[in-house]
Amino acid sequence: MPPEAHDRARVEVRRSARRSRTVSAYREGDRTVVLIPARMSHAEEQRWVAQMLEKLAAQERRRILGDDALMARARELSAAYLGDRARPSQVRWVTNQNSRWGSCTPSEGTIRLSHRLQGMPEYVLDYVLLHELAHLLVPDHGPGFWALLEAYPRTERARGYLEGVVSAARLPHIPGARHGASGQEDPAASCG
Repeated sequence: MPPEAHDRARVEVRRSARRSRTVSAYREGDRTVVLIPARMSHAEEQRWVAQMLEKLAAQERRRILGDDALMARARELSAAYLGDRARPSQVRWVTNQNSRWGSCTPSEGTIRLSHRLQGMPEYVLDYVLLHELAHLLVPDHGPGFWALLEAYPRTERARGYLEGVVSAARLPHIPGARHGASGQEDPAASCG
């Protein structure tokens, strides 16, 4: 199956009579939700779905760092928050970590980050990377480990974000729901 067909298989189109001209799309778990006006024809729907899938993919490509950029970011974070003491030999993305955000092997100096972090806010990625860098210095989660992370000002915010992601993944999908906790529409992309 070509990638675009695979993407389309996980698309949910939600029509709204309240929506008159705008089209928006966002990722919700492993599927894409496209919000369109109720009056839109099937042909227009198909055209907009294709356009919004491409727009979201382009946004995500811009947000995803490669392994070399991850290593560079790890060095920057180590210098800024850990006195340049944590020096990994390798930092890379992996796709086999579905129950944790990252892992570290201190004896080898390697750090692996879950691909699920790709596209999350930068401060969240920085926190997970710092968390794993701290393990190069302190392998356990004792007081010394957490003391290292106190230097990063967004530790609690990032932890809360990740807890929210985990919690949301456990919630049942409510068909037709389109508003977040704030009651505001929260699409990742929109056109109109």
